[in-house]
Amino acid sequence: MLTLHTALARVVGVLLLFSVCESLAAEPKAWVKLTDCQYVPHAYNDGDSFHVKCGTDEFIVRLYFVDAPEADTKDRERSQEQTEHFGVTLENNLQAGVQARDAVDELLRATPFVIWTRRASAGGRSKQLRYYGLVEVGGKELAEILVSRGLAQTKGVKANLPSGEKSKEYVEKLEGLEREAREKRVGIWAHARVE
Repeated sequence: MLTLHTALARVVGVLLLFSVCESLAAEPKAWVKLTDCQYVPHAYNDGDSFHVKCGTDEFIVRLYFVDAPEADTKDRERSQEQTEHFGVTLENNLQAGVQARDAVDELLRATPFVIWTRRASAGGRSKQLRYYGLVEVGGKELAEILVSRGLAQTKGVKANLPSGEKSKEYVEKLEGLEREAREKRVGIWAHARVE
């Protein structure tokens, strides 16, 4: 039979173990820079999530900070959220999703690019590895390109950037680009209901 002292020691030990595990889980992983990455054409690629190959590693990268319109109606709830955000019809949203997918394909297929990732799991429906990442193409952030073209909204998982820039500052920059795209009525914003 356990003594009160032994039982108390075990409880304290378990609590300490949980505390250590929680702090390790909360501690962000270091950024890794993957260079000379290649876009891999795939039926499930879209504007914010697509297959890539970096060296011998092949995985799906899910962009931090942005959400591109859906190119199909598999996720009706997300499509509905997007149509409300952009103030467009479902058809307009789907068309913009195809445009976002095609823009990413065009931008990334022709030239190697850089991915910054912390290899944080991005989940998803696929059983293939899916990591959050930042993609640089031609010296520009893909998230910024998509938002400024009216092909994505500022939304999603955020992280402080590898440069040290705080996520809040970067979100403000993306929100500014989104306002400009809306004012210029580019991309999906061309179909937005005017209020």
